[in-house]
Amino acid sequence: MESELLDVAIIGCGVSGANIARRLCAYSIKTAILEKAADVSFGTSKANSGIIHGGFHHNKKYLKARLEMQGSLMFDQLKRELNFPFRRCGIIVAALHHDEMQVVEHLYMQGVENKVIGIELCSRQRILELEPKLSADTVGGLYAPGGGIIEPYRFVFALVESALKNGVRLLTNFRVSGAERQKDGGGDYWIIRAGDNREVKARYVINAAGLFADEVSKIFGAEEFSISARKGEYFLLDRLTKACPSRVVFPVPTAVSKGMLVIPTVEGTVLVGPTADDAEDKNDFSATANHLEKILVSGKTMIPSLSHNDVIASFAGLRPCLGEDFYIAPSQKAQGLVQVAGIQSPGLTASPAIGEYVKNILLEMGLQLTEKPGWNPYVEDRPLARELDSSGLDNLIAKDKAWGNIVCRCENVSEAEIVQAVRLGHTTLDGIKYFTRAQMGRCQGGFCTYKIIKIIMRETGLSWDEITKHGGESRVLAGVL
Repeated sequence: MESELLDVAIIGCGVSGANIARRLCAYSIKTAILEKAADVSFGTSKANSGIIHGGFHHNKKYLKARLEMQGSLMFDQLKRELNFPFRRCGIIVAALHHDEMQVVEHLYMQGVENKVIGIELCSRQRILELEPKLSADTVGGLYAPGGGIIEPYRFVFALVESALKNGVRLLTNFRVSGAERQKDGGGDYWIIRAGDNREVKARYVINAAGLFADEVSKIFGAEEFSISARKGEYFLLDRLTKACPSRVVFPVPTAVSKGMLVIPTVEGTVLVGPTADDAEDKNDFSATANHLEKILVSGKTMIPSLSHNDVIASFAGLRPCLGEDFYIAPSQKAQGLVQVAGIQSPGLTASPAIGEYVKNILLEMGLQLTEKPGWNPYVEDRPLARELDSSGLDNLIAKDKAWGNIVCRCENVSEAEIVQAVRLGHTTLDGIKYFTRAQMGRCQGGFCTYKIIKIIMRETGLSWDEITKHGGESRVLAGVL
């Protein structure tokens, strides 16, 4: 495959790259995704708030606002086709002081101008009716019923599975190290090289490399810009917490940040955060006690029932910052390259529209797109042990005893689901975690990690010292024995 001339190569398989790949898979072209990590969604996309935004935080003069509004409306159809966890629970902005209502009113008017469906400017009584767990100090707020929650990594996995079913190829552990423009009788194309001497050839290239889009741009001799990393740290609360709101709760935003949120995740746990601090190291995913204490104190001002006792994990994500807006455009310096950079909030919400936007750019650049006969937009809805009643689970056990072996007790994940994930190519502990939720519960893998390692070894033939957390040198059992 690597000697075959592709029509499009997509560098990076986070939420932007995955949506672009999935959109292009509907056409009779040759497309491949080049991902530097061991699995998809291992960068920015794995560690964000998982929110489908409400369309009121940004003025429509910005491309990101227009794509946010378009992208949000696309999720219901995508959910029907791809079967990823998604729910429109609504978003609340809670004002705790009367002087904050001026900002709330501005957000409301911005939402009206953006044609946000059903947006409300709320009195104290109305906002507490919508979310009774809010602080008694709440004086009013905003309600956007179209906002929602999603598992971002499961969304990316579903997009990629759909793309692969429809002919897109995926190359993981492909870290782009060089690019060279070539000409032949059939036209110009790029040779893209990885550090391990693999290479691919493509007529068009999409730079969707997230935090490293600036480095990829340099490799192609394209525009020079600088992506900075902004770290966001989060608390994760157990699904049994009494502080779980029914809707996403935002504070009134500042000029720097949307603030600390309280988010009911689509799978029943609760996220509190994020912070917003500049990070010098684009690989720094550490979480600090001081910041996490700040997060919980801030969250408690809105939801007083938040408790340290419910915390089961902390983590950090990095956002790729580049000015005030997304940078999505054909390169003016590197022929055939499309820049998709600076995709921070509301990038997840905008991502389906980014796929459509990039497709249209490619058309304008001269790529011929013919609809593919037999294109199948659907990904099967797989059963989950935690969602089955006893009769449904018994029926599966009768066909495969692995359904009766619960590997992860906290999240009720069976051996059959772990095996399925491995056979779909998720062979790291993090890949298994994001695909199945095993290791995401109260014990954070204390009970099930060893069992998962044994299953990966059995299914793949990997030895114990080859099992990694997230690929590369992240070996789990290195130095043991």
